[in-house]
Amino acid sequence: MSDVARRNVVGSGIIEPAYGVLHKTFHWVVFGLIAAQYVVGSVMPHIGKNTENVTWVHWHLIIGAAILFFVFWRLVWKLMRPVPMLSELPPWQAKLASFTHMGIYVLIFAMCILGWAAANYRGWNIWLFGAVPLPDLAAKNTPWAHTAGDIHDWLLYVLAAVLLFHIGAALYHYFFLRDRVLQRMLPH
Repeated sequence: MSDVARRNVVGSGIIEPAYGVLHKTFHWVVFGLIAAQYVVGSVMPHIGKNTENVTWVHWHLIIGAAILFFVFWRLVWKLMRPVPMLSELPPWQAKLASFTHMGIYVLIFAMCILGWAAANYRGWNIWLFGAVPLPDLAAKNTPWAHTAGDIHDWLLYVLAAVLLFHIGAALYHYFFLRDRVLQRMLPH
């Protein structure tokens, strides 16, 4: 059964489109990678003038490239197979959810690109899955790429806030509103 053909029946008896296996898989893979990235980012050493691309720093770059890869394909799949919001949502909630989702995509793409450029500033290469070299976005010691690293560091807090809002909203729908917003993304 295709993703578009899958349906959920909500309490009102209205048949609503559901997220399919690929929607859910991309969502939870990206969630896991971002959670891992925040853990790795918090335990890796501060990147200074003499920091080398080894251990935790190396893993941070590999996970960042994987996030970029999977979020790109998640967005492509979402555009190819859109799933509308639940019709029972008030218009303001649907708009806020759409704005939040788009914000998450923009922030993730921005952080990945900025981090990639910052790594290139130090002369480090980015490898997808540790095996496929990606082209440099900036030459070593390019001033704008150093600034990109500073912005990357600041945006991690903005992304964390938006993600916490997203998770909080999903839990609010589950525990207080008791609708199917969260269940549509959970595995069956």
